[in-house]
Amino acid sequence: METRSEKVTFRSASGQSLAARLDRPAGTPRAYALFAHCFACAKDFFAASRISGALAERGIAVLRFDFTGLGGSEGDFANADFSSNVGDLIAAAAHLRETAEAPSILIGHSLGGAAVLASAAAIPESRAVVTVNAPSDPAHVLKLLGDARTALDDGKVAEVELGGRRFTIAPNFVKDLEAANLLEAVHGMRKAFLIFHAPRDQVVGIDNATRLFQAALHPKSFVALDGADHLVSRREDAVYVAEIVAAWAPRYLKDRRPTPALVEAPLEPGTVAVSETGEGRFAQTVRVGRHQLRADEPVAYGGKDSGPGPYDYLLAGLGACTAMTIRMYAERKGIPLERVAVRLRHDKIHAQDCADCKTREGRIDRIQREIEFLGDLDAETRARLLEIADKCPVHRTLHSEVLIVTEEVEPAGDQ
Repeated sequence: METRSEKVTFRSASGQSLAARLDRPAGTPRAYALFAHCFACAKDFFAASRISGALAERGIAVLRFDFTGLGGSEGDFANADFSSNVGDLIAAAAHLRETAEAPSILIGHSLGGAAVLASAAAIPESRAVVTVNAPSDPAHVLKLLGDARTALDDGKVAEVELGGRRFTIAPNFVKDLEAANLLEAVHGMRKAFLIFHAPRDQVVGIDNATRLFQAALHPKSFVALDGADHLVSRREDAVYVAEIVAAWAPRYLKDRRPTPALVEAPLEPGTVAVSETGEGRFAQTVRVGRHQLRADEPVAYGGKDSGPGPYDYLLAGLGACTAMTIRMYAERKGIPLERVAVRLRHDKIHAQDCADCKTREGRIDRIQREIEFLGDLDAETRARLLEIADKCPVHRTLHSEVLIVTEEVEPAGDQ
């Protein structure tokens, strides 16, 4: 599936600008997910980018971001702690909620997994939670601090090296981790829970997965990442995680309405399929052959302006047909037409303002069509090309009697 990756920024609860990236399919996402990276990582770390990209290829949009003070995000990492990470996650969910759709899937790697477990209750739209090599106790990360732990316990700021980079950590970081009660949060989460863990993880032992699984209520699942390392550095392991999540998560999502049979049916040439996306009141997915488009209404009319409106597509069809018809005529007649461009507008006018219209009362639809010809063309040729514009098939359809036959079909599987 074709995907795209967009740079995003949003504000943390403390007002810092956080750098993010939204990986999404070219068409309408099946769901939105939020990804939290590991303690010494960032949004562009290979596990985060590979898993997010692989999920986007499977129709799930993923927002991954840099926690405060890391990567491209503002702030001082020395002033950040586990609670601020949780706050950043909640802010990221709010950003998705405001700009697209609240995340229904939360995914966290290592300490990021602990953060999504701690934040899940504060993101009510989330229905499925996934952790990858996550600790059962956030304080587990303190084992990585080495000699710096002594200075931190004495109330001093310390510098540590993690993942080949140096970080400054303040004493409040330790206290905040020690105060977190993750297993209690997991037990009360009431969301579908999928645990990935590498049996040979040398950083966060497999026993952490056992404790998380025992604390969680059903539905819960465990998948062993056999052969993977803590950082999920092999591409095949990241793709495996994405494949399992894409297959597992949909059954737990909030909107599990059956997909209409007309949407899933293969499209014959000349057939268009339109279906609601569930995002807002009017957003639609439009399938034309192998192409997937979007339709919506403007915000002023109650939509989310996530795609062109129905009349926009009507004008687009007329405009494309006009340009194609002129091009074919010019080629057949050997006219040196370099380029043709069409601009259209639709509005409604009073019938009495139209001298050439048969309707004399009420309002009628008017389409204003402007055509620009580029090339060494004389006035007679330009006039002839304008006449050809009216011969485009869509133009003729709009001016002829149209029969629209509507019928209901039974959804697949219904008796």
